[in-house]
Amino acid sequence: MARIFFNGQAMVGGPFHASVADALVGPVTTAPGYRFFSIRDECPGLLADPAVDTAIEGELYDVDLAHLRDVILPGEPAELEFGVIELADGSACLSMVLARGELERGVHKEITGFGGWRAYLATLGRTA
Repeated sequence: MARIFFNGQAMVGGPFHASVADALVGPVTTAPGYRFFSIRDECPGLLADPAVDTAIEGELYDVDLAHLRDVILPGEPAELEFGVIELADGSACLSMVLARGELERGVHKEITGFGGWRAYLATLGRTA
């Protein structure tokens, strides 16, 4: 099993939640020090940045590694990669993060100020 932080479409109410619903632990936030980006308004990308004091909302899941490998990872966009993040309680877990080099491309809209994917989607008239 692997603890993984989801902050986009796999969260409760999102289109991919059904594939991980039975693994939900509950809502959590990252520790301070993260920025957040929208990738084509389809999914979010998390980026560690010790220069900021923002935390991002999401949900923690305890997912079987085979399910992660066979079901979840094949659907992730190329702009994201595996990373290890820190949660507000100081513990570490896996998360999909903005891939190396993506920030430099300058094509992703920063949405850090919204604090989470659901709040950002609400400004677009959508729900997760």
